[in-house]
Amino acid sequence: MTKQPLSQQVTDFLLIRIDRGDYTAHDKLPSVRTLAQQLGVHRLTVFKSYQQLVHNGKIYAKDRSGYYVMPCIQEELKDSNLLHNLASVSDKSYDGTRSIQQLLSPPILAGINFKPPVVSSPLRTNMLSELQAHHVDYQFSKALIDPALLPNAYMSEYVKKVFDLYPKLLGTYSTVQGDEELRVTLAEYFKKRHQFFLLPEDILITSGAQQAIDLIARLMIKPGDTIIMERPTYSGAIDIFRQQGAHIISIPMLPDGYDMDELESIIRNYKPRMMYVTPTFHNPTGYVLPASKRKRLVELAEEYHFLITEDDTTYDMYFEEEPPLPIYGYDTEGVVMYIRSFSKYIAPGLRIAAVLCSPWLMKDLLTLKSLADGGSPLLGQKIFMHYFTSSRMQTHMEKLRIALSLRKEAMERCLAKTNWEWTPPKGGLDLWVQLPEGVSSVELLRRSLALSVSFVPGPFCEPDAVHHSSSIRLSYCYTSERQIEEGMQRLIDAYDSLIHTI
Repeated sequence: MTKQPLSQQVTDFLLIRIDRGDYTAHDKLPSVRTLAQQLGVHRLTVFKSYQQLVHNGKIYAKDRSGYYVMPCIQEELKDSNLLHNLASVSDKSYDGTRSIQQLLSPPILAGINFKPPVVSSPLRTNMLSELQAHHVDYQFSKALIDPALLPNAYMSEYVKKVFDLYPKLLGTYSTVQGDEELRVTLAEYFKKRHQFFLLPEDILITSGAQQAIDLIARLMIKPGDTIIMERPTYSGAIDIFRQQGAHIISIPMLPDGYDMDELESIIRNYKPRMMYVTPTFHNPTGYVLPASKRKRLVELAEEYHFLITEDDTTYDMYFEEEPPLPIYGYDTEGVVMYIRSFSKYIAPGLRIAAVLCSPWLMKDLLTLKSLADGGSPLLGQKIFMHYFTSSRMQTHMEKLRIALSLRKEAMERCLAKTNWEWTPPKGGLDLWVQLPEGVSSVELLRRSLALSVSFVPGPFCEPDAVHHSSSIRLSYCYTSERQIEEGMQRLIDAYDSLIHTI
């Protein structure tokens, strides 16, 4: 039913069954002979699939026993009893079995008689939501800018201005694609800033970057499709792609970007449908993909026929020089779908982001957007547009970059007292910190929550297996310099108590 090799179809079939929970950690898989009989394929085909899954870290082999499912992030979090800790500390009831279920299309392999599978969202979705909703005195888990740094006093002026200019504004909806006046403004902005030659019809306004990722996932991915993600990466995107039934392959994100030879090998072997990237002040590491590798990535997408989804949420959060041109700027064949969020550093409550893509993709995106909400709220779009084009905007951005840089430096001064390791970012909202080997970031989170400090443990940012169980993401943007100093001391105290038990 597909052009993929039969062994790859078997591999995708097994991945779907593992991801949806038919086989859990350490469960024994059917023998090569048994599965070959069930699927009506040769034993060598099944053997090749099992070997591929072993290589990918999805399963492991026992001599003379068979193949077993490799433990993944969910099992580590369950074993840590973190769910119980979150519930008890916050004095809330928490049902760790809650899940979002989605019915998939018929199986990839023809002739297999089983009911359409149900994909349950991974535990990470509930865990991250619970973590960020949990009240603590020192909040290092939210990559959200401190409201005290935002132009709150000025925004009320623009609200009044909008109602004076558009007295009937609340009596109508926005168009599905977004307010035309805003799209014209953004087309002019991108032309002036990056030399993107766009029409307003090339821009879709969404309710934040998260909705943009969700719409693109719904458009591009069907169960069993292979996508490539950076490792580590933004956990919200992982959850969305998993719920679509994607087969995720990862590429390590290093301080100088990806190993492009390794990436091309992955692309050749797995033939991905899409690659999701956050190349500028990467979430969570803060790394920046060099311009030469951005250009090469577009060439690979053109050569191997896959799409790139570029999530550029923090492009303007630089401390020194402006980052390289977005990957979208190198695209001449329509292989990049570009997401640019604006509201995070102006007014997060407005939830304004833009998707730039080719007309052949925009048509179907608009259909999905119309089904999602019929169009983002018009009032927020008008308020954003008038502030975005004001002279105050540039002044605000300059002050905001200075304030964020000072907070980053305050957190780094605290980290300098430890033996932890990190690469100082030149922008963004987070520090990606490596604890000494053998220290569980999940266990550290449990102890730090008891001291009213939160952060994001590395496993939350893993698209496949646990590669960063000793890493943590610390966001310095939501707390003041004084709170950073106090909260970091509490975190260090939690760490000291932990290592005394190892």
